[in-house]
Amino acid sequence: MDGSTITLNDYQTAAKTTDKTHGKATGLGLPILGLFGETGSLLSEVKKKQRDANAYDSYERGVIEEFGDALWYLAIIAAQADISLEELATDFRHSRDGPLTFAQLQPQPSLRLPFPTPEVSRTLLKLANAVGNLANEHGEAVSKTDRPLLLSKLSVIFRNLIDAATEAGVTLGDAAVRNILKARDKWPLERTPPALFDIDFLPEEQLPRHLEIEIFERPSGEKAYVYQRCNGVNIGDRLTDNNIVEDFYRFHDAFHYAYAAVLGWSPVTRALLKVKRKSKTKVDDGEDGLRAIIVEEGVAAYVFSRAKEHSFFENRDEVDLNLLKTVKGFVHGFESETCPLWLWEQAILTGNSAYRYLKEHRRGRLVLDLDKRSMTVQELVP
Repeated sequence: MDGSTITLNDYQTAAKTTDKTHGKATGLGLPILGLFGETGSLLSEVKKKQRDANAYDSYERGVIEEFGDALWYLAIIAAQADISLEELATDFRHSRDGPLTFAQLQPQPSLRLPFPTPEVSRTLLKLANAVGNLANEHGEAVSKTDRPLLLSKLSVIFRNLIDAATEAGVTLGDAAVRNILKARDKWPLERTPPALFDIDFLPEEQLPRHLEIEIFERPSGEKAYVYQRCNGVNIGDRLTDNNIVEDFYRFHDAFHYAYAAVLGWSPVTRALLKVKRKSKTKVDDGEDGLRAIIVEEGVAAYVFSRAKEHSFFENRDEVDLNLLKTVKGFVHGFESETCPLWLWEQAILTGNSAYRYLKEHRRGRLVLDLDKRSMTVQELVP
């Protein structure tokens, strides 16, 4: 998929495969709300850059992502009304030959991302006004049954979106491609995990493909300590919450074992089991060393703090996208950054499920199966 060659209709077809709004609300209300939100986020990106100048160093990444998200919602609104993106761009077609590409919508093949000017702000405000026209004064969204009216309103929105992208230095084709790749990272057509990271290493340097870890609590004076045992041998240090208020963080190693089982990645687990990849110094230092361990502990602590606010994701089968993106940011530069968002989601939910069991029963046996990318919890009899 290439931003210089992707067609409008190919993008819309790809976008529809990741549409989770269909059937979740009456009419077009939900995707229209989404377009409102992404337009507001676009305005926010420009505002932050104009206000903070060079101090806002995530502008380039953020503004391209927001253009892609706004385009996605526009494509979905049109698709749910049986309108093609090409129909919205008739003003930009100069010939009837072939499908319309995003490259034909903007005057130059590549654009430099400039500092946002007042012109960009005005065009974005025009865009916001056009998006606002999708609802009337009573808050009712335009009906998809009124095709001529919807076609007219969406065409104005698309024109303003193209103009804003051009003035902002964003190549809309590139934004479209990044958007689809991000969406498929979270909602893929097929869920096939990548190969395990240590598949080419000797067995003694691989995470065990099948593993059972016993985790149990023992009181000692005023404190409760958590111990871990593998094949009858205690591993790691005994753990406490290390917190003024008891929050059972002492069972958080369930997160690390879930990362090992589902992602095939856990420097912490490698250190506990003494299976670091020492045959390759760079891998041993860079992927299995102290820095990687600290990063994983940071991920676990962050996920724990977010999960604690939401009953550790009980009765949930999805995790907030922003949480997943933040986690991927944590591991940037490490091998686990190649794990797709959906696999991270599975690992986080698996870890929280095990944690909830351990917190309730104060003991349990974790059964890891890296071949199946799974971890289950069994009762551990005292």
